[in-house]
Amino acid sequence: MVNGSSKTTDLGWLLLFILVFTLVWANSIIGTTDVANWLIENTLTVISLLFLIITYRKYKFSIVSYFLLCVFLCLHVYGSKYTYAENPLGFYFQDVFHSPRNQYDRLVHFSFGLLLYYPMKECFSIWIKYPPRIAFFLPITLILSISALYEILEWLVADIFFPAEGDSYLGTQGDIWDAQKDMGIAFVGSCIAALPFYLFWLFRQLNVKAP
Repeated sequence: MVNGSSKTTDLGWLLLFILVFTLVWANSIIGTTDVANWLIENTLTVISLLFLIITYRKYKFSIVSYFLLCVFLCLHVYGSKYTYAENPLGFYFQDVFHSPRNQYDRLVHFSFGLLLYYPMKECFSIWIKYPPRIAFFLPITLILSISALYEILEWLVADIFFPAEGDSYLGTQGDIWDAQKDMGIAFVGSCIAALPFYLFWLFRQLNVKAP
């Protein structure tokens, strides 16, 4: 009975996450300032959703992972509504912190590392059943690798496939090191997310060695 109640509760939360994301996604296309950019940005959104749908029957994430995935996807599609370089929330933070640029792009890249570390760790430890040490470090390296691949795809989109939408899609805002900083901030986010797990492991190790 308890397990059945727990599954019902998890399903309720999952449906809530789906509803919230659907509303944010719908809002992102309504009144978007750049439809072509919206379509390009949301290509990865569709791929991510297809992955979650296809794997749901065989592999289910925890409700915490689905929450983190929902938050990240909401941040991403909200950015696609205005383009990252012209995002109102980014302009707000720009004024608050007296930044020379709209920082929404940095926020999403940081969130990629911070929010997706745990779902990736869960995938490696529970689904694939990697040893704990590998499951701990692999998400960090994978996030850095995906960040690099994403920057390469951005370059291809901007320079080869859709040059007309390139500037709005890249959102470099004149920073020649934008790609490197995006990768770096995602790496920092993943390390911060991994820190509690490392501290917990260290605490256990100290307890084991204590007389």
